Amino acid sequence: MRYLWPLAALSLLLCACHHHQTNSSNERDGDASALLDYNDFSPGIVVDDLAQHMKVLSSDALLGRTPGGEAERRTTQYLIKQFTRMGLAPGNNGSWLQAVPYVAATVQHAAQVRLDVAGKEGAASLAFGPEMVVGTLDEQTHTALHDSPLVFVGYGVEAPAEQWHDYAGTDLKGKTVIILVNDPGWATQDPNFFKGREYTYFGRWTYKFEEAAHQGASAALIVHDTEAAGYPWRTVERTWSGERMDLPKQEEASRRLPVAGWLTTEAARKLFASAGVDFDTLKRQAAQRGFTAVPLQATLSVAFDSDIRRGESHNVVARLDGKTHADEAIVYSAHWDHLTPPASPPHGTVDNATGVAGLLEIAEAFAHRAPKPHRSVLFIATTLDESGLLGSRYYVAHPLVPLAKTVADINLDMLPVDGPASALSVIGFGQSQLDEYLADAAKVQRRTVMPDLAPEKGYFFRSDQLSFARAGVPVLYARSAAARPDAVPSGGDTPALDDSFNPRWNLSGAVEDVRALFMVGSRLSVEDSYPQWKPGSDFHRPDSMKGL
Repeated sequence: MRYLWPLAALSLLLCACHHHQTNSSNERDGDASALLDYNDFSPGIVVDDLAQHMKVLSSDALLGRTPGGEAERRTTQYLIKQFTRMGLAPGNNGSWLQAVPYVAATVQHAAQVRLDVAGKEGAASLAFGPEMVVGTLDEQTHTALHDSPLVFVGYGVEAPAEQWHDYAGTDLKGKTVIILVNDPGWATQDPNFFKGREYTYFGRWTYKFEEAAHQGASAALIVHDTEAAGYPWRTVERTWSGERMDLPKQEEASRRLPVAGWLTTEAARKLFASAGVDFDTLKRQAAQRGFTAVPLQATLSVAFDSDIRRGESHNVVARLDGKTHADEAIVYSAHWDHLTPPASPPHGTVDNATGVAGLLEIAEAFAHRAPKPHRSVLFIATTLDESGLLGSRYYVAHPLVPLAKTVADINLDMLPVDGPASALSVIGFGQSQLDEYLADAAKVQRRTVMPDLAPEKGYFFRSDQLSFARAGVPVLYARSAAARPDAVPSGGDTPALDDSFNPRWNLSGAVEDVRALFMVGSRLSVEDSYPQWKPGSDFHRPDSMKGL
């Protein structure tokens, strides 16, 4: 409790910083140059400043914040301009930018691609789009499998802590595995078994492809289920029908699948019927302890060409040096990129102009903080989050402060626009000691902290803090619990219809959230200890990062 008085003082300071307007509202809402040139920002975290950053970041002037080209140049230049104005330093050895290489793959003539299954009870041909999607993760321009034996591996999980190994005793060389989405806990709803309904990393599709490749498979197909996945088939179809990005193979030493993709549940039933077995029966068996992989009496053939494009995008990194422990750092992250679904406006206001605006406000508050922090603070606006967390994945592979000296990552993504709430929801609650840091900050605001409102959706595994967590750095990802994480904003418009900035949004809750996250980082910046993962967490600091 000794920390509450300093936190209370910080909270009062932030609330007392008033915005001194010199521009009229008409001037602020005018043309693009007026928006971009606006500089009348307060040293505190206030609604007007948050709204101004959101307005710019979601404006037509930034062309949708699409990675690459003019849209990226304008977005990164705006961020650099703001960090420079605050008096922060470039975070990458004198540069504001950290180059992030990527490889983009697009299946050519996708509508003509078929998965052909030949089984003891007949054949099936599955169409790209309505029944399946497929692509390469291995940067191959031409991919072909001929009569690859099919193996059903249940949930495709190897989890020693749960005494679970779906691949035990199975030789998968040259074979194609069929995998269920989510994990066995989802099927049983037993909270003591893979955390029950709560999504774990073992349920994530990226894990399933990584593990299948590690086990030696040539191909892997995940069976989609809307409730278990947390998103509909159209999301999968749209994502795999267009350009898919990843880090280059040389950036990650692990093997990658030549063929990967998804099946609808009905397509899986057709495939299993061709092999003479019932899909739903095997699906039930896959959630029972002792399940082992089941070879199917069927083979799969597929061939397709891919356009492989290489490119480069950029993280934007600003730094505030610590006074006494400059070699240690707290990281704040938020992704600047936005991918626009077909027939949708390109503004990306909630996802994630809100988070980047919050990042800028926290940076502003740290730049004016007195006394200065003992530890350094990094502010990273990551790229390619919406393409598979590529910017944060690249950063943790090439950290600008050693991960052993990285105290924590505090991530901002999709802040609320529907007013204040009495509680903060921690997405990934119970994983690290940062929960208690946030609870102390929330208490100053007369708020409480509670678990994720929708743990079954797996939101923890869809934002940049995951990259830091997997590398062993404790993370904090939280926002107001006024609504479900996937709720649309109030004010008459929804992101699906009009994702432009709405002056009717109530940003007071977002400001409270940003202030709370600032207080957490501010406290960490003057401490000597390192927050740790809790016993039973999905993550841990490696031996090289322990004992700090």
